[in-house]
Amino acid sequence: MGQAHNYDVLVIGSGAAGLTLALHLADDLRVAVISKGQLSEGSTFWAQGGVAAVLDDTDTVDAHVQDTLDAGGGLCREDAVRQIVGSSRDAIGWLIDQGVPFTRERRADGSESDDFHLTREGGHSHRRIIHAADATGAAIFNTLLHKAQEHSNIELLENRVAVDLITTRKLGLPGKQCLGAYILNRNNGHVETYGARFTVLATGGASKVYLYTSNPDSASGDGIAMAWRAGCRVANMEFNQFHPTCLYHPKAKSFLVTEALRGEGALLTLADGSRFMPRFDKRAELAPRDIVARAIDHEMKRLGLDCVFLDISHKPADFIRSHFPTVHERCLAFGIDITREPIPVVPAAHYTCGGVVVDACGRTDANNLYAIGEASYTGLHGANRMASNSLLECIVFGRAAAQDILNELERTPMPDNLPHWDESQVTDSDEDVIISHNWDELRRFMWDYVGIVRTTKRLQRAKHRVDMLLAEIHEFYSNYRVSRDLLELRNLATVADLIITSAMQRHESRGLHYTLDYPNLLPEAVDTILRPPNADD
Repeated sequence: MGQAHNYDVLVIGSGAAGLTLALHLADDLRVAVISKGQLSEGSTFWAQGGVAAVLDDTDTVDAHVQDTLDAGGGLCREDAVRQIVGSSRDAIGWLIDQGVPFTRERRADGSESDDFHLTREGGHSHRRIIHAADATGAAIFNTLLHKAQEHSNIELLENRVAVDLITTRKLGLPGKQCLGAYILNRNNGHVETYGARFTVLATGGASKVYLYTSNPDSASGDGIAMAWRAGCRVANMEFNQFHPTCLYHPKAKSFLVTEALRGEGALLTLADGSRFMPRFDKRAELAPRDIVARAIDHEMKRLGLDCVFLDISHKPADFIRSHFPTVHERCLAFGIDITREPIPVVPAAHYTCGGVVVDACGRTDANNLYAIGEASYTGLHGANRMASNSLLECIVFGRAAAQDILNELERTPMPDNLPHWDESQVTDSDEDVIISHNWDELRRFMWDYVGIVRTTKRLQRAKHRVDMLLAEIHEFYSNYRVSRDLLELRNLATVADLIITSAMQRHESRGLHYTLDYPNLLPEAVDTILRPPNADD
């Protein structure tokens, strides 16, 4: 029988959003932050580009808001965009106060100035991306993690996989309240009970549902799937952002080549060195990601190519090495010297623009349950996320949710007498090949049928396959002891079904959802909101 634990706040996920929230609460509350593997396993650590914020006197909140609205294909919620962008200076100020080593401008003599270096990325009308060289995510994560490790009220727990949320409905009680979660402790193999006054889903996105992705293995949509099973609405799951430029190399797996290269003048070319982006958009390489990814996909299919190329070799070698040390070193490890030759690149699934529906404080449809970061749908991203807005959203909503939790403390008691997880009816599986086979089949048909370019027939094929997989996975889950692989497969299949269902409901092409059967925009932009069968009417 697994152990029982109680905390004021249970944070599922250890990236920028989860750590920001934990640090804002730890002076007053006991907080547990759980991670499926190592704490650095999430997407934050791998983010390269930076954080979009209004920091320069020539930039304005209105300009940043308008750029975001333009990129979002008519589906951004302007109130949410203004909330997040309007909070950007304070959010960056807090990160600086924590000690994040953002890159500063260099004087003529090579010394650092007091001003931060700001770069520009696709869709932005100004230089407003504050960054730490080309490893911003790692700099933010390491700084926040160090602060969390120093705080006595924050417990950081590795190798814990969330199984499901504990809700009053799950226990047959009245109301719609989250009481904590069942967590698989991979160190001892048992599912443990975590009771909490507040539970926060900071689990990241679901890009691992695709065969090719820039995301780490942990991006399996766990928070979205758990919230859906707990009766929470999800929105706009059809909008999956494909990053245009991931390194194409058999051993590179999922290395993303930051968009900041294009912001500093890198050009997309075919093998013969000819450019193609000017034929697709007047902004060329600095067009929003959906346009660039579709253009690359079009050229690869038109010419039967394995990849295209990203070339920054026309810039001085010292400039390249100082601005993009991570990309330079990683490419060198694969025999590619970016100061002399172009980088082979392909698009890959990168960001989940939809997610669990939340309000301005990160509250979901279940009481005492919050969702922040990529797992949530705030309305910021609309039909297409603009570069470097995601880390900003993590920080702003981590702070907003923390403040709301503090406001709700007096009205929220600690749950007690939560039932233990029942393992008495299950056995150890000797058929794990089913998990690996289904995992591969799911990710492959999602890539082929629900990728950058879609059709109704492809979506119907995908829906047929995911229905069969869901039935198989349910049977397996009901009879065998849970494992990380099984739990991730279960969540991925749920999220795949949500993506397919959402895509089938959108009879137009908007932002990241592009279908050959409905190539035009509808006159009115409407969110796709799915309500689970067990949701309240």
